[in-house]
Amino acid sequence: MKTLGLTLGKFAPLHKGHQYMFETALQEVDELIVVIYETAVSPIPLHIRANWIRKLYPAMRVIEAWDGPDGYSDDREHEIREEQYILGLLQGEQVTHFYSSEFYGRHMSIALGAIDRRVDEARERVPVSATMVRSDPYKYRDYVSDLVYRDLITKVVFVGAMSTGKSTITEALARRYRTAFAGEYGRDYWAEHQVDRRISLAAFDEIALGHIEREERALLDADRYLFADTNAITTYMYALDYHGCAPELLTRLALENAQRYDLFFLCDDDIPYDDTWDRSGDQKRHVFHKQIIADLKERRIPYITLRGPLEERMRKVDEVLAAFKPYSNYFGELPQ
Repeated sequence: MKTLGLTLGKFAPLHKGHQYMFETALQEVDELIVVIYETAVSPIPLHIRANWIRKLYPAMRVIEAWDGPDGYSDDREHEIREEQYILGLLQGEQVTHFYSSEFYGRHMSIALGAIDRRVDEARERVPVSATMVRSDPYKYRDYVSDLVYRDLITKVVFVGAMSTGKSTITEALARRYRTAFAGEYGRDYWAEHQVDRRISLAAFDEIALGHIEREERALLDADRYLFADTNAITTYMYALDYHGCAPELLTRLALENAQRYDLFFLCDDDIPYDDTWDRSGDQKRHVFHKQIIADLKERRIPYITLRGPLEERMRKVDEVLAAFKPYSNYFGELPQ
């Protein structure tokens, strides 16, 4: 007889206690169904939470319960609603084992006619809860997979022309917020590989990939925020400037950048120009600044302009971060 396991929850966020339950179930049953609920306790959308599970456990069947009951309660009316909802989702499939680490395992297993499998109910094997992770993801970093943790971080990117203070503000904010930052990979690459101040068209793909790899490493050490100095869109603009075109991979990565970051800040060209050997002059900076603005507008990417000295710019970022809510449609101000 085929054994079919079922578990349910918000997984907001998914943590290693949940994973221990999944992995225990997968050793005991032929197939495992996970029902994941919409919830108000976390801003992370249901489909993102569901996709964590799908990517980590592709063999499991994940059902997104967009209209399911929210919350857990031992009130019998709530229990009946949940039982009826789950039975409706199953459409007659017979569950043999119900997995949980909570009190609701009793009533759900009875309703399903299944074995009540409580896994680490005392939280002794994996001493964590989703409430604990939500309260301080960085503190409980070891209890969350890398895949999940990166989605708990607000990703902030600074774009702009050369010598507009991107690197300075990126590093200063990382110190202020005691978090990680991703420095500009392209500048390091250019300094190492340039010949007569030029690099090949194919090199721009390497720069874009190298920068993303740098960001991904930094994300895993970040606390609440990751500050990034430039992105693939900036690399794309430099490719156009150097060669009049951009390679296919870079073009695709630049298109995807609108979804990669939560906030875009544009560093204005109103600060003194730092005329180092690797730059092309103040006039070029002003032209490039206008081109970047035009590109952001063409991509329909909302951005916030930072002007003035460093402290004034940092205060503006502080204000936006204080008001910003991840996965919300609040932006703070109209694009400029």
